[in-house]
Amino acid sequence: MSEHEDGDCREVLTEVYLYLDLECSDDRRALIKHHLDECSPCLREFGIEQEVKALVNRCCGQEQAPAELKDRLRAKLSELVVEVDATRELG
Repeated sequence: MSEHEDGDCREVLTEVYLYLDLECSDDRRALIKHHLDECSPCLREFGIEQEVKALVNRCCGQEQAPAELKDRLRAKLSELVVEVDATRELG
C-alpha cells in the first residue's frame, strides 16, 4: 500500500507533465521524482509509461534506442506492473 495520501497523489499528478517536460523547478522535480519512486500506483493509474515513451520519441526523433536499453526499460516497467498488481490484490 502506498504511504502517500490521496491528496499528495493528486497534487503530484497535476504537475507530472511539467516534470516530464522539464518545466518545473529543481526542488519541485525532486519532490515529484521522490513521490513517483515511492508510489507505483501513480505510475500505472495515470499511464505515465505512455507519456515517457512519447517524450523519448519527441526527444530522440528517428534515432533507435539500443536493444539493451529497450530490454532494461521493459523489465523495469514489468516490475512496476507486478508491484501495482500485488498491491491491489492485498488492498
